[in-house]
Amino acid sequence: MTLGTAIIDSGKILVQFIWDLLYFPFWWYARGFLGILKWALRFLNYQLSSTGLLVWVMNLFTPMFGQRDWAGIMISFFMRCIQIIARGALMIFWLVYVLAIISLWLIAPVYILYQLVVQLTLS
Repeated sequence: MTLGTAIIDSGKILVQFIWDLLYFPFWWYARGFLGILKWALRFLNYQLSSTGLLVWVMNLFTPMFGQRDWAGIMISFFMRCIQIIARGALMIFWLVYVLAIISLWLIAPVYILYQLVVQLTLS
């Protein structure tokens, strides 16, 4: 390898590095953000199917175990209400979890840049 090709390759690497630094915020808040939103929707959809919340809601007024008397209907209704409340609370937890991750995704570069500025001005 000659000195001329080494200088040319070093220049290409430097230009690519500068381009990556300048392009990073656009990627982070555009394609990266769309990727995190797709992940969040898949995650919430999986959790919704995992908890079976919609199944409990759809069968709210269906008696359990085929008992059609008033006691069976009332017990089934209240038992399903308790299940819906518990599973709904779990889904709210997962929703807050996902919103926290999305918020961290949006705040992370700004916070890191802030910390870099603070650390460089202190030294």
